[in-house]
Amino acid sequence: MSGQQPGSAGASAVFQPLEGDDPTTVAGYRLAARLGAGGMGKVYLSYTPGGRPVAIKVIRPEFGEDAEFRRRFAQEVRSAQRVQGLFTAPVIDADAEGTRPWLATAYVPGPSLADAVVAHGALPVETVLLLVAGMAEALQVIHGAGLVHRDLKPSNVLLASDGPRVIDFGIAHAADATSLTGSGVTIGTPSFMAPEQAAGRRVTPATDVFALGQVAVYAATGVPAFGEGTSHGVLYRIVHEQPELGAVPERLSALVTRCLAKDPEARPTVAEVIRLCQEANAATVLRRPEDWLPGAVSAEITARTATPAPAPAPAAAPAPLPTPAPAAPAQPPAHPPTAPAGPPAGYAPTAPAGPVPGHSPTAPAPVTPAPAGPPAAAPSVPTPPPHAGHAYAPTQGPAPAPYPGSGAYPTAPAYPTPYPNAPYPNAPYPNAPHPGGRPPAARQSPVKRTLLVGLAAALVFGVGGAATAYVLTKDDDKNNSASGNGKPGERTGTGGSSDASSSDDTGGGTTPSGKPSAKAEPKPAEFKNINLTAGYHLTLGDQVVRPQDGEDGGYELSYDTGGYLDAESTGGNLVLLDPGQEATLAACRADTRFTREVYVNKLSPGRQICVTTGTGHMGLVTVKAFSPEESPSTYITLDVTVWRNGAL
Repeated sequence: MSGQQPGSAGASAVFQPLEGDDPTTVAGYRLAARLGAGGMGKVYLSYTPGGRPVAIKVIRPEFGEDAEFRRRFAQEVRSAQRVQGLFTAPVIDADAEGTRPWLATAYVPGPSLADAVVAHGALPVETVLLLVAGMAEALQVIHGAGLVHRDLKPSNVLLASDGPRVIDFGIAHAADATSLTGSGVTIGTPSFMAPEQAAGRRVTPATDVFALGQVAVYAATGVPAFGEGTSHGVLYRIVHEQPELGAVPERLSALVTRCLAKDPEARPTVAEVIRLCQEANAATVLRRPEDWLPGAVSAEITARTATPAPAPAPAAAPAPLPTPAPAAPAQPPAHPPTAPAGPPAGYAPTAPAGPVPGHSPTAPAPVTPAPAGPPAAAPSVPTPPPHAGHAYAPTQGPAPAPYPGSGAYPTAPAYPTPYPNAPYPNAPYPNAPHPGGRPPAARQSPVKRTLLVGLAAALVFGVGGAATAYVLTKDDDKNNSASGNGKPGERTGTGGSSDASSSDDTGGGTTPSGKPSAKAEPKPAEFKNINLTAGYHLTLGDQVVRPQDGEDGGYELSYDTGGYLDAESTGGNLVLLDPGQEATLAACRADTRFTREVYVNKLSPGRQICVTTGTGHMGLVTVKAFSPEESPSTYITLDVTVWRNGAL
């Protein structure tokens, strides 16, 4: 049982303001917004005393007036509080005896499956498999607590970032025997009922499995398995006709066909449903990545995470003011006010100080006498810059000297290069915290200064001599080129070649015409069905890429026994591509979401990883499958595409 059914029509309509007929508090919970409404009541957002958001469902008054409903509601709440599954929203509080029964569950920041399909269309097959498997796990826990959901439908399944959440389990059972059902009201949604439920026969856990198959069809196609229309028409088709499964993807066909069997005994158990999902996933283990939902649905989760704050508690009524005593005769002020009487002006930080509101102008604050001596200007002293590498630009007045004996702050870094052993620019100098992270320059002796001047003169003379030699050599080359048969830059005779013609033909040097040569794109080399065992690595530069023993030691891609793929080589990195993202050399070059490791439990068949090695190669890794549970070794099956020397 749960109480959360968020509103639809996008994130802007999720948190609706409270209206006139909405309560502001429920048993001490201050309500912050309305999340939605359904056949059983309204759902509100509130918070625990510790600040955690919760969803509170307040039951409709007509249900609260029925004594049998209250009895069953209390019983279902006690059972629901034993349900503690990963794919259910736990019930944390409830009251079946109040004026209007209510219950509170953990708030799940995600749209319902119904809202997601209406807004964004049918879901991918991989997402549907993970959705159905998560719902099956939720049903295992619900059935284990002695409950049958009875109303499993898309609006009772919330899509969170880490998997689905099944809500409202058991609440339909509490309403079954009320006076409302006797008057012809059917508890449950017709499009997702089981045949035995529609016919009024006994409800069992197999009833939820039938509804699970219908939810799977809706998630994969966007329409119910038995169509839409009037309640009576849909119920007739559920009992007497076969579902329409023509649009269901082939990988889901066996799963939904077995779940939608008319005979409850022919339907699979929830454990078998999970196994069917694994078989349809072409692997024996389902792994749920963080981005298991399409991007548009994930964006709604982000919007729903920013919950509004609850309304502040109403302030207590102010105490009545005492009756004022008769006013005394007015006395002339000791000091006339300096401003005309009137209402006090609003506070303005930049306005000059004036009389404080509430204080009489006849009692000015004491003035501290100025010290003796001529008045001295008090320029604003700016805060010194954090280090000498920051130029200082004063806005008024002269700046004080940063160090004793200097004239002003330097306008350029005091040192042309950072401390050579510093781990980063302007890092603190070891054992001596000097400004700017650099040691102060030592004063030079006259002898050392003379030596430096002489060295500089020699350096100038050497550079001048080298330049003269270059000019003479250049002129000589011109004469040789003019007298020969070749053009400048071409080979002449057999004795040698010029610098331009000796560059690497494939390295992007210059052509004989002097223009840069276009570097040819590397051709991909493909290696299929590599079983990379934990503790082994791949070297993309090898002629044949195959697993080799070792998981640490500068390798280019290794499967660490800790459960992750690792870019071992210096300068190497990985990028996990999004589902459906283009997987090309250009895409791998452009994507900068670098990481050094990707955990295998975040991967699923079909996911792709760009690999850049420290040796300049690029690769694309495609996940194919994982080792089965009964396998004596742990491995992952990969397809690898390598572009040697493809890194820019």
